[in-house]
Amino acid sequence: MTTELPAASGTAQIIDGKAFAAKLRGRIGAQVAALKAEYGIAPGLAVVLVGEDPASQVYVRSKGKMTREAGMEAFDFHLPASASHDEVMARVTTLNADDRVHGILVQLPLPPQVEEGAIINAIDPAKDVDGFHVVNVGRLATGLPGMVPCTPLGCLMMLKETLGDLSGRRALVLGRSNIVGKPMAALLVRESCTVTVAHSRTRDLAGECRRADILVAAVGRPEMVRGDWIQPGATVIDVGINRIEQAEGKARLVGDVAFAEAIEVAGAITPVPGGVGPMTIACLLANTLTAACRLHGVTVPDA
Repeated sequence: MTTELPAASGTAQIIDGKAFAAKLRGRIGAQVAALKAEYGIAPGLAVVLVGEDPASQVYVRSKGKMTREAGMEAFDFHLPASASHDEVMARVTTLNADDRVHGILVQLPLPPQVEEGAIINAIDPAKDVDGFHVVNVGRLATGLPGMVPCTPLGCLMMLKETLGDLSGRRALVLGRSNIVGKPMAALLVRESCTVTVAHSRTRDLAGECRRADILVAAVGRPEMVRGDWIQPGATVIDVGINRIEQAEGKARLVGDVAFAEAIEVAGAITPVPGGVGPMTIACLLANTLTAACRLHGVTVPDA
């Protein structure tokens, strides 16, 4: 398959993550129904929230709602902000042993008295639907089956839906976080892309971006990537969600890419909001379904 890019048309194709996620959740719901009918298995997702962060509370409620809508069991555990490290660890240990629970997610960030890394790595890797456990990180890096972090997985799904075969394409991942940048790069390598990981210390960052057929921006800086950083016809996945304060206490959400400029150059681009964000919860449900099937030794049913 050719790796040539489409010529920039002046207005990029919008990659509608909201519609893509809705379609994915519908397929997962059908697969869950088939799993229940054939094997009597109901996938269960447990979410542990520590503290009173308003954004985390909204996110957890949304996860629970969509989990139940997909026909899965949702188990929510809310611990106070004062909870000790040992209390959070005890909850994780209990969930590891609970046969009703196939996926465990501890909502981040955690309070300072709770050691985040130790909690993540205490989760049974087979139930680690966030894909953050060091075992799953190693499995992804070495090409073995494991749980893949939800946001990069969603990005990959949208890229393959938009471009088809990714083999041979030149990809740049802007950002090197453990949650998005590094696993995104590993996924693109697995798809036989030629991958560059760029970051704040990259020399001639704009020039590196211009070489990319695929540009994934996950650096957390509002509108950092300008339109003239983008190769004409490139596919741009904007992972950033940045709140920009405006007059009268109002705010707007923007990505890491200057969308109004980029849409005139790119071949396809995700908007913010409505691009990558909706895919994260959908892929969390997909990972929970996969975990349930693996733990019971069955194949994920066809939708």
